[in-house]
Amino acid sequence: MTRTAPLAVVTGGTRGIGLSLSRRLRGLGYRTLALYRSDKDAALRAADEHGLITVQADLGDSASVRAAARHVLAEHGVPEVLVNNAGINIDRPFLELTEEDWRSVLDTNLSGPFHLTQAFAPAMLDAGTGTVVNVGATTGLRPRNNGVNYAASKAGLLQLTKCLALELAPTVRVNCLIPGMTETQELVERFRLDEPERRAAVLAEIPQRRIGTPDDIADALEYLVGPLSRYVTGQKLIVDGGQFMW
Repeated sequence: MTRTAPLAVVTGGTRGIGLSLSRRLRGLGYRTLALYRSDKDAALRAADEHGLITVQADLGDSASVRAAARHVLAEHGVPEVLVNNAGINIDRPFLELTEEDWRSVLDTNLSGPFHLTQAFAPAMLDAGTGTVVNVGATTGLRPRNNGVNYAASKAGLLQLTKCLALELAPTVRVNCLIPGMTETQELVERFRLDEPERRAAVLAEIPQRRIGTPDDIADALEYLVGPLSRYVTGQKLIVDGGQFMW
């Protein structure tokens, strides 16, 4: 794909939902650059199999984030689309949560999108166009046990979305895409969905009576970065089969 094709950047874009988002953007004609943290082998496979550009960066380290942004701008140009998808979980009861547990999750899930968007935004504004999609979580809206750090980071991401939508308007649109239960290997393992009784209990809570697929989330991303959402900014789009209806 030539340098004249628009550029999209996806953090955490070589695995799970992030890989589906990267693949969809590639299919829409974007030169798609996926940032990854540590799994170089998976990144190389994604680059080879799906035609992605891959760049290493630790979203929890502001210096690493800003260095990666400088590299992208110098070597690949100004992103037309930025998807802040990368995130980590470190789940423990509140009274057992360490300062490192708190800081690691907040630094990656909330500060990472702040630093990366701030690094790219001036160039996007100068270019006269841009779309930012922050990938949130339902726990940013509804609390759960043993996840105060994760829930706080995703609630903060939603407010970051709204503030950026105000400050970067009218040139750059900023929205929050919030997946519900989505069939990835991580989700299956975390919620033991390979056990029929556990899966049935989850399905009973979802009016659509199915767990979402990564393509369901990619469909929503396609809407948020495309012309049909040209009048949509500062919003949350929850893709969860009706499980929460917020």
